[in-house]
Amino acid sequence: MDVENYRSIDGLWLHTFLNEDIVRSAFTYQPCPDDVFVATYPKCGTTWTQYLVLSILSKGAPPKRNIDFMLASPFLELMGAEAAEKMARPGVLKTHLPFNKAPYSPNAKYICAARNPYDVCVSSYYHTKGFTPKTVKDVSFGTFHDLFILGKFSYGDYFDHLLSWYEQREHTNVLFVTYEQAKKDTALWALKIADFLGKGYGDQLRKEPALLQKVLDVCSLERMKSVFNDSMYNIMQDLLSLPPEKALKSLEVYRHLNLTEEVHESESFVRKGIVGDWRTHFTPELIAKTKTWIKEKTAGTDVMELWSDIELP
Repeated sequence: MDVENYRSIDGLWLHTFLNEDIVRSAFTYQPCPDDVFVATYPKCGTTWTQYLVLSILSKGAPPKRNIDFMLASPFLELMGAEAAEKMARPGVLKTHLPFNKAPYSPNAKYICAARNPYDVCVSSYYHTKGFTPKTVKDVSFGTFHDLFILGKFSYGDYFDHLLSWYEQREHTNVLFVTYEQAKKDTALWALKIADFLGKGYGDQLRKEPALLQKVLDVCSLERMKSVFNDSMYNIMQDLLSLPPEKALKSLEVYRHLNLTEEVHESESFVRKGIVGDWRTHFTPELIAKTKTWIKEKTAGTDVMELWSDIELP
């Protein structure tokens, strides 16, 4: 894993895979009144949250193919403003942008999912390996951990991002949730999200317990793994092969990429989906480094209280 794979776009640290013009179109996108965003730091339960929202909106019938999911819930920084403008509605937009870079409107809605920094680091490590060419020999977790706490990684420092959205949590158009809370009581959070999307959605799930159960079932880890079982490179090839009526002109900039370059073994977007996987990866030395970083970054805030009940170091 190499810092050379990242660069700054208008002050935001991003992987070179993302196209600068498309990223800037995400910065300047003007949200529609019916836009719903899932706004997260990478690997904070983003895909699961998107799929839960789509399952609520579709009455338990979300997309069953990765490509259909990408069109129903476009990744703004990857696919650009054009994808947002062409998205079938109701849909949901995915962004990893911090609040100061995100396209914000008081009329749009934002679901912000956060996850504890230890598990985010582990999940990000496996995800990043899948983008790392085999010419890079050192892909150890310890090396990646150094990049992670230095913020020399996609979307910059974890806490800078988290705090930018945490400070917006009292806004009526922002729903702030932790991945750990949602995993602990998914039914409760499905109802909260449904109410946030519109009172009618929540009312319907309460009146129809079978529909609520259907929504929960399609969002199970096992079901999601059957949908999200492809690499990012294969997903890009699918996006570039869309028929003319669905094609996104903005994505043509990706045709020059070497999508066949040999990379380290990857895992799908949905890996384990558990809380506490960090315990099998962090040595005492890495825990000490992480605790020092957390203390420095969170001074004067109560943000780590979000995880006071899950026994972090």
